[in-house]
Amino acid sequence: MSIVKRNNVVFPSLMNEILRPDWFGGMDTFKHNVPAVNVKESDSDFELEMAIPGRKKEDFKVEIDKEVLTISSEIQKDENKSEDNYTRREFSFSSFKRVFTLPETVDIDKIDASYTDGILKFVLPKKEEALPKPKRAITVA
Repeated sequence: MSIVKRNNVVFPSLMNEILRPDWFGGMDTFKHNVPAVNVKESDSDFELEMAIPGRKKEDFKVEIDKEVLTISSEIQKDENKSEDNYTRREFSFSSFKRVFTLPETVDIDKIDASYTDGILKFVLPKKEEALPKPKRAITVA
């Protein structure tokens, strides 16, 4: 027995058209978006960058509990509040939450954060004992 795909069936394509996410115009804006993250390691620290354009630094909530770094943000906009007789009105709600388990080598007390040009950046310095030791010569006796 062979499996044959049929493209001329009307009902499945009609159902796909009806159940499309943007059937009512713009419903695809409800997709859950999580900011992209870059993590870079150097000898002295880790750098964590998140692309989150269109926000203010006050919009972010950053917490550290033990070795867990939690970054979250929640924005709710309600535009055109004065109009009561509207035909279409779109609410805007945007939130995300990212959780990172930090390595034990990170000095939690010296973490620095900044938000510039849509990039939320964290510098996670390493503890002194985790830094690479300089080379030294050992004399043979």
